[in-house]
Amino acid sequence: MKFEVIRLDGKEAGAIDLGEDIFGLEVRIDILHRVVRWQRARAQAGTHKVKTRSETSYSNRKIYRQKGTGGARHGDRNAPIFRGGGIYKGPKVRSHAHNLPKKIRKMGLKHALSAKAAAGELVVLDAAEMETAKTGDLAKVLKTLDWKHPLVIDGTEVNRNFAIAARNLKDLDVLPSQGANVYDILRSDTLVLTRAGVKALEERLK
Repeated sequence: MKFEVIRLDGKEAGAIDLGEDIFGLEVRIDILHRVVRWQRARAQAGTHKVKTRSETSYSNRKIYRQKGTGGARHGDRNAPIFRGGGIYKGPKVRSHAHNLPKKIRKMGLKHALSAKAAAGELVVLDAAEMETAKTGDLAKVLKTLDWKHPLVIDGTEVNRNFAIAARNLKDLDVLPSQGANVYDILRSDTLVLTRAGVKALEERLK
């Protein structure tokens, strides 16, 4: 499908052909849901931890004799029923990651790109390049273009000046094509692809 290309100054820069098999799919929410869950699970630190009864600091001495007290039988004060005792079946340090087939991951990226195109939230930029690495200059450009929380995906490498200018803008994210992922694409309000980014993504998703 034909798509209009613009420059950073907002002027037209011709058109580009976007593959229907990547940007024109009927979006499947179930695929996007699976891929986002997989990404977020991999991102979890999994460092939550509680102390078991073998790790708390009370004495291991039996608190009173087994029989004849009229009370329940107990060992030491580290038991979970006592204040300050160990926690029973609490969280342990572990990985939350799970497997997801490469085929589904690739499908997820295609459907995320198609979702942005269908929602009218896709912009194709001729090139994400700047003469100077000044954040103020880039902020003025973004204000003129009226992009809300944009994600810019470039080719294999991001222009150095553009990357330096963008890193202090909290609402702007910049990624090389290899870093393109479903979660970041869906959470952005405007997806901006450069010509080089489109070419790299199409090669990656063939």
